[in-house]
Amino acid sequence: MSLITNVMDHSLDDGYAEAAARKKAAGEGGLPRTLRAKLGLAGGLVLAALVVTLGAAQARGAAPVVAKEHQELIDRIDSETANADKLEHTVDRLRDDVSARQRAALKSSGGSGQADLVGLLSGATEVHGPGVRLVVNDAKEASSGGDGTNPRETSGFSDSGRVRDRDMQRVVNGLWASGAEAVSINGQRLTALSAIRAAGDAILVDNRPLVPPYTVLAVGDGERLSTGFQNSADGLYLHALEENFGIRATISTEGDVRLPAAPSVIVRTAQPSTEKTEKGTS
Repeated sequence: MSLITNVMDHSLDDGYAEAAARKKAAGEGGLPRTLRAKLGLAGGLVLAALVVTLGAAQARGAAPVVAKEHQELIDRIDSETANADKLEHTVDRLRDDVSARQRAALKSSGGSGQADLVGLLSGATEVHGPGVRLVVNDAKEASSGGDGTNPRETSGFSDSGRVRDRDMQRVVNGLWASGAEAVSINGQRLTALSAIRAAGDAILVDNRPLVPPYTVLAVGDGERLSTGFQNSADGLYLHALEENFGIRATISTEGDVRLPAAPSVIVRTAQPSTEKTEKGTS
């Protein structure tokens, strides 16, 4: 109790109290005493009040202008976003029109079964038939971070539990090699010109981002395709990802899977043949 009483009675340090007493005795502390000092103090206070008043008046006057500019910026952003959406819809419509014309041209080039086969193999036409459904997903424990000791982190990826573009490349190549006649990932039809790449942690198929889980549909002899893939080097690679990194994968045979046509089929080199083959006589 004595300590508390002492603290309350001597809340100001003795040294500060002595310094204040000396200044008061010497006439240096407190309010100014001379007329000039008092006028100087009053002038300073008036000047400070004037500065504060002018600043408040300017801020109040500029507020409507700032609010107007802010609203104009918002309106401009909304307008440009709407224009971008319209252009995107136009691009999609034109892409669909080009794809439809390409498919029509393939079907009308002689009207033979070979033209239908070319359309199927090039991805220009929708297909369906028996096949397999392979679903690949990230590990449940997938998270950001890592200490760099994991071999799957050596390519700049920070998380070993994520499915990577190189994993999907091997999966798709394994299905092709096992007898798949058509393949799609999350509804994106793959062609001979398709690319599976990465942008950061995202997987892109023909520059279109995909999100897990990755559903791979493949048309082919279901049982043979499933067995062949699981026994192939790429199937064993996927199984190793399951065992070592927690990647989740399930494969099942399907009686009928439907794959859409590719968004667009770009021909860079091939040209239509105008020469007719003549049969010789012996």
